[in-house]
Amino acid sequence: MNDLEQAITEFNKQPLRNAVDILIVTYILYRLFMLIRGSRAWRIVLGIAGFVLLLFISGKLELLALNWLLDKATILGPVALVILFLPELRQAIEGLGRLRFGKLQIAPKFNNAATKTEARTVEEIVAGVAELASESTGALIVIERGAPLDEIAGNGVMVNATVSAPLLGSIFYEGNPLHDGAAIIRGDKIIAAACRLPLSDSNRLSQNVHMRHRAGLGVSEQLDCIAIIVSEERGTISYAKEGRLRKLTNAHELRDFLNRELRGEGLGQATDRTRRRIIRRGGEA
Repeated sequence: MNDLEQAITEFNKQPLRNAVDILIVTYILYRLFMLIRGSRAWRIVLGIAGFVLLLFISGKLELLALNWLLDKATILGPVALVILFLPELRQAIEGLGRLRFGKLQIAPKFNNAATKTEARTVEEIVAGVAELASESTGALIVIERGAPLDEIAGNGVMVNATVSAPLLGSIFYEGNPLHDGAAIIRGDKIIAAACRLPLSDSNRLSQNVHMRHRAGLGVSEQLDCIAIIVSEERGTISYAKEGRLRKLTNAHELRDFLNRELRGEGLGQATDRTRRRIIRRGGEA
């Protein structure tokens, strides 16, 4: 109780300065949580919390060997944290350059306001992917869900156009300079194209899996997003989510998956009109 009274007394001595201090710390913690939200860093935080909890329990239960081992492991904690959170720390430092002071903004920033994906957008994506698959045109489309993909979008070419099947087809047309890379979709907009993605180094992948699939799987391992991959060799459609790669049989299955993941709808809720539009464009329904 004395500590609490002392803290209150100290706060009352310089209320304005201490209030500013608390607000700054609160804002930093808020930004850190927003940074790791929807990314693999969140799973790392949960793992660290489990480690600390196990260390506490082993001490209370006097499990001497386990407690000694965990206690010694904490010596490497700061170095391990820097290694584990290296991508997030880099993103946080780059974020300092995006601070806005009134109308002055140090660096450009993509709009990352969360918006619900419209049914029309899902149908346009499905139509575009179905047409690309029918022509065996390779494509890689990443759809943002949780954590903003500003860093990945920033290494490509800004598009900022409404999603449409013809636009997706033109982006991945072999003669287009933007075809060699990923298109990033946020809400109902294609925000960037020709984006470079991190490659997965998973040893569970077959040797027949090529770079496009490894890139789609790699970005899904690190961020909360969906990657749609069209194989140039076989004309097949696959998607990557949470570090898992799955091959789809047709555009109908892709439509159901996207409606479920992006709009929270059940299977088969697309309208007959939108299904007929997919068929007219050469997709499977």
